[in-house]
Amino acid sequence: MSQYIKYILQFTLLILFQVLILNNITLYWWSQPSGFPVFTPYIYPLFILLLPFETPVWLLLIIGFLCGITMDSFMNTPGMHAFAMVLIAYLRTNVLLALLPKNMKEYKQLSPSTKTMGWAPFLTYSSFLVLIHHSVFFIIELWSLSNLSYLLLKILVSTFTTLLLIIVYFLLFSKRASNTRQ
Repeated sequence: MSQYIKYILQFTLLILFQVLILNNITLYWWSQPSGFPVFTPYIYPLFILLLPFETPVWLLLIIGFLCGITMDSFMNTPGMHAFAMVLIAYLRTNVLLALLPKNMKEYKQLSPSTKTMGWAPFLTYSSFLVLIHHSVFFIIELWSLSNLSYLLLKILVSTFTTLLLIIVYFLLFSKRASNTRQ
């Protein structure tokens, strides 16, 4: 399968999963209905995280904007997802440079994953960028720091839940890839 078709399919499936499933699930962190925030995990930033190492920053910014504006159109959030995605697209290369032991040019034709980076560096990379994405998005969404504890809880719980979904994604797809080789 062509790489371009693979990425278009991955983009489409992540957006559809986010819009059709995750956006329609109301999650409460505790069972108290009024005490804790309702939150939605955002799995779609995984698309930017999984693009190949050698993807130029200008292309990451365009793809991040297109991904974010697509989510904005589905969720009626004028530019909030686009801003958060462009920011993590801009920071992605520097985060990878800080975490990778080799020069980025030595990772030709590879994408960030648990296989190419290992679990700890990949989770550090994902955690940092997802935390940045969620922080920016929720600060813009709430547009107030009057209830800082609510904002921090919403950011942390959403980030944690998103990272759990990313781990599940890799456990499902890496297992399938290893089964097809046998």
